Amino acid sequence: MRDTSGTLSAANYRFNNNMNGCFLEEDAEDEKLEDCCDVEAWEILSKSFKEVQSVLDRNRRLIQQVNDNHQSMIPRNLAKNVELIREINANISTVTGLYANLSSNFSSIVQYKAGKRQIDTSKN
Repeated sequence: MRDTSGTLSAANYRFNNNMNGCFLEEDAEDEKLEDCCDVEAWEILSKSFKEVQSVLDRNRRLIQQVNDNHQSMIPRNLAKNVELIREINANISTVTGLYANLSSNFSSIVQYKAGKRQIDTSKN
């Protein structure tokens, strides 16, 4: 779980869909962008993990179906496995792409935060 000590919780935010993104109900302007970015970053990463988990859950069901078909030794069920295995392979490619996007998003967030800290440090 994320350590929220010293920061505002997501409940303190109200969001709108204009050019400014989100606003804080309280706190200084300097922290607005950083805190807003934290919430948005968390939402982006959380959404990506949910997408990955959904595809992995689908693969788990497909693998179970392949196993059941194989154990049945019924020719028609064994023939179905070819298509099921193709779907599993396609899903693995999908997961790879989702993880690549997640990695890129995470890297961008870390770079932004590191750049923000450097700017903040140079102001002092």
